[in-house]
Amino acid sequence: MAVPRTKDELLVAIADNYAKLSIDLGRVPASRAREASMPGHVAGTVMSPADLVSYLVGWNEQVLEWFTERQRGVEPDFPARGLGWNQLGELTQRFYADHGELTWPQLLDRLARAEQGLIELVSAHDDTELYGRPWYRTHTAGRMIQFNSSSPYANARRRIRAWLRDQGL
Repeated sequence: MAVPRTKDELLVAIADNYAKLSIDLGRVPASRAREASMPGHVAGTVMSPADLVSYLVGWNEQVLEWFTERQRGVEPDFPARGLGWNQLGELTQRFYADHGELTWPQLLDRLARAEQGLIELVSAHDDTELYGRPWYRTHTAGRMIQFNSSSPYANARRRIRAWLRDQGL
């Protein structure tokens, strides 16, 4: 899928990639969701399907937080409060820990709510607000949303499909 350049393209990318991912996540048995048996986000590490979903939820909610803070007139910390871009591994571990107590169905529900929040966020803005000017450094708001939603959904789907295949599921 091409990189979205309009509000409508971004909405389609988020919704389509999420819908496809959701179908594959639905194939993961709840009893195996916390099994650390898939390649992790860092070479040489392993994670579980639940960790992968926690990562997606974390980034989706982080984007929503950035926009909420900006609406309140507060400049958000990027990528997250207390962390810099050179600490993404720590942020990933935070996402895993933040969602570690959720059941598989609860985690999938949280992802669905986060995705819906992003759809509502994008729907509330026009093309100029999303793509007409830099929002963070040189990146537009639309690009920042896409970096942390539709693109990771597609990547996660590839990972989950490979895991399902490797597990014979």
